[in-house]
Amino acid sequence: MKTHSLAVLPGDGVGPEVVAAALTVLDEVGARFGFTVQRTEHLIGGAAIDATGTALPDGVVDACRKADAVLLGAVGGPKWDDPRATVRPEQGLLGLRKALSLYANLRPVRVMDALAQFSTMREEVIVGTDFICVRELTGGLYFGQPQGREGEPPNRSAVDTSRYTEAEVERVARVAFELARQRRRRVCSVDKQNVLATSRLWREVVTEIGRDYPDVVLVHMLVDTAAMQLVRDPRQFDVILTENLFGDILSDEAAMIAGSMGMLSSASLGDSGADASRRFGMYEPVHGSAPDIAGKGLANPLATILSVAHCLRISFAEPGAAQAIEDAVEDAINQGARTRDLGADDDRAMGTREMTDRVVELLPLGATAG
Repeated sequence: MKTHSLAVLPGDGVGPEVVAAALTVLDEVGARFGFTVQRTEHLIGGAAIDATGTALPDGVVDACRKADAVLLGAVGGPKWDDPRATVRPEQGLLGLRKALSLYANLRPVRVMDALAQFSTMREEVIVGTDFICVRELTGGLYFGQPQGREGEPPNRSAVDTSRYTEAEVERVARVAFELARQRRRRVCSVDKQNVLATSRLWREVVTEIGRDYPDVVLVHMLVDTAAMQLVRDPRQFDVILTENLFGDILSDEAAMIAGSMGMLSSASLGDSGADASRRFGMYEPVHGSAPDIAGKGLANPLATILSVAHCLRISFAEPGAAQAIEDAVEDAINQGARTRDLGADDDRAMGTREMTDRVVELLPLGATAG
């Protein structure tokens, strides 16, 4: 029996609940498809601050490097929201991305017909939407130096620095173009080249890389136009390629097209290794820690369960098991399974455990199942 290794970082808020749900599904699909997953669990974010004084304790990065993949829940919450704090939960997540060189974040957005009514947008606008955001994850404003604040009222000031190198743009652009070749062969690169020097470099490099992919149609779009087009006609997009800050904002906007952030999964990837069939990555739901419902068993686990499906396909080379999970999630939705964020009232809403059990029930018997 094959064995895969997974570093598990439950994090804060609903993170431990949705991670536990996803691991239940992972164990079940492993038993049916003939593999096991060895796991180690580690602190990150606010929980790590409370226990160790730092958001990314010693040893966590090394443990993640030794694993085939990383599963993350969520970080942050009101308890650690003091803007003057020198140690913040998000530092753990950003530090982990940088240390593991996870430079390409993939966020699929697909509208299931059964959930279109729960979007805040008109059904006729969003039905058929199926695109993926490729966000550069380790550069730009989130990591540039100098960064900080100084002074006291009324003379406070702050600075953030955005910086990109040609190599950083090239590597994430190639991820987007390669992905487009597996889809509808269209890349929309989003920037702000009329204002920002980094965006002018971005557009120049992406255009150059695009020449290596003559079978892929490349268009460029300013970020403000892209934000408008996402709500006007999201079906026009196939692969959206953009930098760190723009990708963070646009992918959250896109989440509402799908009806709920509780449905959106993600994969953060680095370079391919010697085995082309397996790529190291960190997998996490797009939603945050949702502290208002933490510990109540109400969180929608589907985004984390779908993130595990990405892990199976990309890092574990178990495409059959990945497809089984994705099919089970879609079957559950089509059969009317709903958590509170998917429009169910309190009397009909499934909790975290109930939704997880429904997905498990709908998994096929195993690798030979038709």
